[in-house]
Amino acid sequence: MKTDELIGLLGASFASEPAKSPDMLRRIALWAAAGAAGALCLALLALGVRPDLGEGRALTSLLAKLAFALAVGGLALRYLGRIARPGGERRVHLGIAALPFAAVMVLAALSLASAPPAHWGTMLTGHMWLECLVSIPAIAVVPFATLTWAVRKFGAPTDLVRAGALVGLASGGVSATGYAIHCMDDTVPFVAVWYGGTIALCTLAGALLGPRLLRW
Repeated sequence: MKTDELIGLLGASFASEPAKSPDMLRRIALWAAAGAAGALCLALLALGVRPDLGEGRALTSLLAKLAFALAVGGLALRYLGRIARPGGERRVHLGIAALPFAAVMVLAALSLASAPPAHWGTMLTGHMWLECLVSIPAIAVVPFATLTWAVRKFGAPTDLVRAGALVGLASGGVSATGYAIHCMDDTVPFVAVWYGGTIALCTLAGALLGPRLLRW
């Protein structure tokens, strides 16, 4: 029997009740924490902490960025824990995982609407857009590797594209959390475009690589 046929057969056999394995979910969560710690260490060592972090405005901006990144990563990990089980894809709704993106886009639009059009370019690109574009996907390699290994080791997803997308989404959110500690561009439009865009790239990469890397 070919691997594709086996995966399809297992998915059908679990159609009525997704497999439950709390131990598997705990192990994936532990490896997710390990990947997050690795990404944070990499970001701090390679980029450092923004020098004005002690100021109230900088701290408020950092907390807002962390709220967005953690919301993305948290929802992705929640659904990854479900989709890692055979039949669990029926309980995964990617539209809900996209809610943080929708929220930050609305806030970005309101921010631009309240500012003079002459400032829009600076609000969107900031001073560190290229560094953000490179850094978040690069840092995401660490959590992506650990999560991929954990899902292969302890899980048995039958929807490999969506599982890979969730691995990429979670990795991008974790990476953005680490990068936010360094980034000094604080406008909401910048976060929406560059944080959201790079996390979306990580998600796309995960969806493309999932069928290869998560095959069992």
